[in-house]
Amino acid sequence: MTARKRILIFIDWFTPGYKAGGPISSNANLIDHLSEEFEFYVITRDTDFLESKSYPQIVSNQWNTMKNGAKVYYVSADRLSFRTLIQISGQVSFDVVLVNGIYSLYFSLFPLLWFKYLAKKRLIISSRGMLSDQTFSSKKGKKKTYYALARFFNLYKGIVIHATNDEEVSQIRKNLGFKGEIKVASNLPPKKEYYLTEIQKTINEVRLVSIARISPEKNTLFALRVLEELAISGKQSFTAVRIIFDLYGSIYDQAYWNECKAVVESLPANVMVSFCGPVEKEKVHETLLTYHFLFMPTRGENYGHSVVECFMAGRPVIISDRTPWKNLEMIQNSKFNGIGWDLPLEKPGRFAEVIEYCAAMGQEEYDAMSRNAYQYAQQVIEDSSVIEATRKLFI
Repeated sequence: MTARKRILIFIDWFTPGYKAGGPISSNANLIDHLSEEFEFYVITRDTDFLESKSYPQIVSNQWNTMKNGAKVYYVSADRLSFRTLIQISGQVSFDVVLVNGIYSLYFSLFPLLWFKYLAKKRLIISSRGMLSDQTFSSKKGKKKTYYALARFFNLYKGIVIHATNDEEVSQIRKNLGFKGEIKVASNLPPKKEYYLTEIQKTINEVRLVSIARISPEKNTLFALRVLEELAISGKQSFTAVRIIFDLYGSIYDQAYWNECKAVVESLPANVMVSFCGPVEKEKVHETLLTYHFLFMPTRGENYGHSVVECFMAGRPVIISDRTPWKNLEMIQNSKFNGIGWDLPLEKPGRFAEVIEYCAAMGQEEYDAMSRNAYQYAQQVIEDSSVIEATRKLFI
């Protein structure tokens, strides 16, 4: 029997963490789908994002074996150093190094330099959207400086970069000046099976949810201002409409959150917004089942795990047109069109119109959209070409 290839993964935060969002899901799903073909070893922190206490269910500073067979080394903050990472990686014989992200000193830059110039192992850099145009919405100056230095020193020459779609490829070429090999493989959905669960949809009432960090990139403030505009410009009968919008996620920027709160406080009593904090990955599905629509006008996603989770739960979405999920109104499996809306951020009024439309929606139309979303999710899950493209990253 041919020995399975061994993949060593570097990532700042990993399961059972969930507060760092998409990259955790991307790597966990990848391992779940490919664990029978490859052996996976993961080096990560022993805390979740923005936390100082280690996970209670793991043992720090040694290899832990996951249910899917992956080995994970959780490094504590007091032991985290270049020397420690060299020692840990030296304990394992491996074929490929997968580095997640671009800017992390210990989990992106160190493995890039160490395995390219000294240990000389085959490297794959998964940018996780960090080389896209949307990254300039925060720390713009530092990131431009990094890009310039990376180009000057040919930092990524001879390395394979993983992108999730063709648009990300073009942005990597432009922002990094990268002329080398880019392999395209979409992120993988959860390896889970769910049943379609119905929810009551009363006319003139809608339950909206966002599962994303509270940040400019996710456009939380934009979403709240859409509700504010809807309340101001709505028809006289708008007072009879009940809108619930619950926000699940970590707060990255307190000043930004203060802006958000100011809008929330200006909303009328029939538009209720609540901040519910981060939600554990294992509870995302059951949380989504209590809402009608995902409302996330993000500035950009290279995948959008919460969007896919919504489809798997049979819940339509209201998102921007800056994700891979396009033409949602045209996806039809019944007499009612669509599994949601992907709208341009340049037209916030369209978001308001759609939410007003969703509030007025009755049970029959909503159930049809819900079935459409669920059936579409099955197509996404069963797409073997995505698994094959991911597999080819490592062969």
